[in-house]
Amino acid sequence: MDLSYTPEEEAFRAEVRAFLSEKLPRHLSEKVRLGKRLTKSDMVSWHAILNAQGWLAPNWPKEYGGAEWDAVQRMIFEEEACLAHAPRIVPFGLSMLAPVLMAFGSEEQCQHYLPRILSGEDWWCQGYSEPGAGSDLAALKTRAVRDGDHYVVNGQKTWTTLGQHANWIFCLVRTDADAKKQEGISFLLIDMNTPGVTVRPIVLIDGEAEVNEVFFDDVRVPVENLVGEENKGWTYAKYLLTHERTNIAGVGFSNAALATLKHVAASTQSGGKPLDQNPYFAARMALAEIDLMAMATTNLRVVSAAAKGQAPGPESSMLKIKGTVIRQELSSLLCRAAGPDAMPFLPDYLDGGDNVPAEGPEHAPAAAPNYFNMRKLSIFGGSNEIQRTIITKAILQL
Repeated sequence: MDLSYTPEEEAFRAEVRAFLSEKLPRHLSEKVRLGKRLTKSDMVSWHAILNAQGWLAPNWPKEYGGAEWDAVQRMIFEEEACLAHAPRIVPFGLSMLAPVLMAFGSEEQCQHYLPRILSGEDWWCQGYSEPGAGSDLAALKTRAVRDGDHYVVNGQKTWTTLGQHANWIFCLVRTDADAKKQEGISFLLIDMNTPGVTVRPIVLIDGEAEVNEVFFDDVRVPVENLVGEENKGWTYAKYLLTHERTNIAGVGFSNAALATLKHVAASTQSGGKPLDQNPYFAARMALAEIDLMAMATTNLRVVSAAAKGQAPGPESSMLKIKGTVIRQELSSLLCRAAGPDAMPFLPDYLDGGDNVPAEGPEHAPAAAPNYFNMRKLSIFGGSNEIQRTIITKAILQL
């Protein structure tokens, strides 16, 4: 296979760079660069800018308003957006639900929900994990019982990322308690404003309430909100997770983090020398870069195959594991580079605007919160232990 870029792909990269230079608001890129927390308004505004450009849904077909980029173009855009410190697009509606609707939903569902995802009228969150059903997702207990033209839903979801902003949630619910675990599950679309839905924030170790618990108490959901067939939801869930895990590799995020780390290590003094000349630190930084280069090559192979129409397979699990480990290591090294300056917890700075002063070097205030936040990467989207089991069975045939 040829892993070099074509002239057309290089021209596309230049077009993306020009767009980011012109359209990415400076205050947003500065927030991302400094590790400050984005508000809903920040995320919505970048969403609208990309939508106006027609680049919000790079993997959607044009008939639904997408850019219909191939896998290489999507990778190039992600790389350039990360290096420009663009906000990450919230993936739940665009990259998770939408592919499921297009593959398994009705045409009426596609025509109704997809335009609302693009316009930002609907903000979706994911209702997968439950207490006792995270890594073993099929152990979920949230029930949906048919009652005429509705399902009545009772149960609890947890670790619902950005659910505090959402007006819709896509949920896995158990519709046949007597079937095998994977065979009695359905995929429901639930309006968060329906009576009986309660959202409760969970404050994480980095001090941010990024995730939530969501409770369902006799929530009535119209039957037409069922995606695909009743009790076939596990098939749709696995399809969605494959897309989620491919995105979790985060090569672009790691490239941007490595660039920041190199700059910090070169400008930070340790023992009278720049930190990047400390043998221990330099060795860890070099190892992380080598791992990143190897993973990027594997990612290119997967992307190249995807561009030829091949669906991502267990390679998604390999990318998920390695990608999360590298991002955790880079956040650890940046925290070490900040040293004692990373110790103060400065929520006013992290949540504040341009006028809130930092303490110490500009990379220090967010170093520790980012380090702690990165711990989640190896857990969500199917823990790395689960991914290793998938590799063991699917690739090694053990």
